[in-house]
Amino acid sequence: MTDRRVLVLASASPARLGLLRQAGLDPRVIVSGVDEDALTAATPAELALVLAEAKAAAVAEQLTDGELVIGCDSVLELDGQALGKPADAAEALARWRAMRGRSGVLQTGHCVIDTANGRQARATASTTVHFAEPDDAEIEAYVASGEPLHVAGAFTLDGRSAPFVAGIEGDPGNVIGLSLPLLRTLLADLEVRITDLWT
Repeated sequence: MTDRRVLVLASASPARLGLLRQAGLDPRVIVSGVDEDALTAATPAELALVLAEAKAAAVAEQLTDGELVIGCDSVLELDGQALGKPADAAEALARWRAMRGRSGVLQTGHCVIDTANGRQARATASTTVHFAEPDDAEIEAYVASGEPLHVAGAFTLDGRSAPFVAGIEGDPGNVIGLSLPLLRTLLADLEVRITDLWT
């Protein structure tokens, strides 16, 4: 049996780290430091992928021991616009008032780089999110919790906003921050079995 490859998560997201750990993986975390506001793309799906690639590449260039680097980034596509983390509470309030009773698409870019050979695999996962209709008092209470300021689209499935999500179509993990089925596919493209990375 060969030594297990070292997995590195190029993200500060505790939700992504939690998903990987629940799936039997134990990555090192190295935050990329990429300036997300400096990058642009033609569509929200492409933007999520560009950001994921930039994060993975920034971390991969620091490594020399054949690590596998995972970069991810999520944006909510609503009315053709890419919505990341709200800048402040006022923006989070406005966003929730615009989202309630509607549907958006959570786009998460994934990029895996094998630092042993420089190969990479990348793709974007898309999950449709149907928002419930919280009233103004519920939205204000949620924004006051501070949670929406730290998550793409100003909501998450695994936190206080869960009661305000009426349903989803697609991979729930993708909405939390990382699609494990897509990660398995990308690793396979690099000739790595996800089961070989289990701790």
